[in-house]
Amino acid sequence: MNIVKENITIEEQVLTLTNQRAVYWKNQETLILSDIHIGKTAHFRKHGIAVPDQILQDDLDRLNHLIQHFSVKKVLVVGDLFHAERNTNIKTFKIWLNQFSDVEWILIQGNHDKKSNHLINELNISVVRELTIGSFTFIHDNLEFNGNGFTISGHTHPGVVIKGKGKQKLKLPCYQITSQQFVLPAFSLFTGLNTRDIPKDATCYAFTDSSIFKF
Repeated sequence: MNIVKENITIEEQVLTLTNQRAVYWKNQETLILSDIHIGKTAHFRKHGIAVPDQILQDDLDRLNHLIQHFSVKKVLVVGDLFHAERNTNIKTFKIWLNQFSDVEWILIQGNHDKKSNHLINELNISVVRELTIGSFTFIHDNLEFNGNGFTISGHTHPGVVIKGKGKQKLKLPCYQITSQQFVLPAFSLFTGLNTRDIPKDATCYAFTDSSIFKF
């Protein structure tokens, strides 16, 4: 897996964007990501839609590689760790999680996670509605934030459209940053891209397998 990195500074803190849909905060030794949606592929299969289980394994392999690459002490999931109730994906995740007994896991509760409270209690994952660290407030959906300050959120699965020659268009996931908020891309590859709800004055960092670029 190729990890491309770009450092940005927000609120006097250096954050490392990656092309693997996650951010590393070196000062806190923390990996930050959102919208993994574990259980989604099995949920679709349960309802007769043939979605390969390898999608989940690929997401977990990427996450494992990022944790090892940055030697993180903490993983902060900014909502929607889960997508559905107990299914085969959840069992896979529980087994996978056992290898990280020395890593602290914190979940900012997302709209899908609310269905899985009893499950989360079994996994030794701390769950909070929102979390403030220094100048940053982490919340799943920044529209639900009523305070002042800088938010880091997920939920919207941001993307951008790159126009090529003629009618050619390419959709890419991105990070969205404004003067008051930072919206993370969905970590799971099995998510759509929202290319419409781009905040005013947003700077976008889109990425591919080999690059990160700002526009």
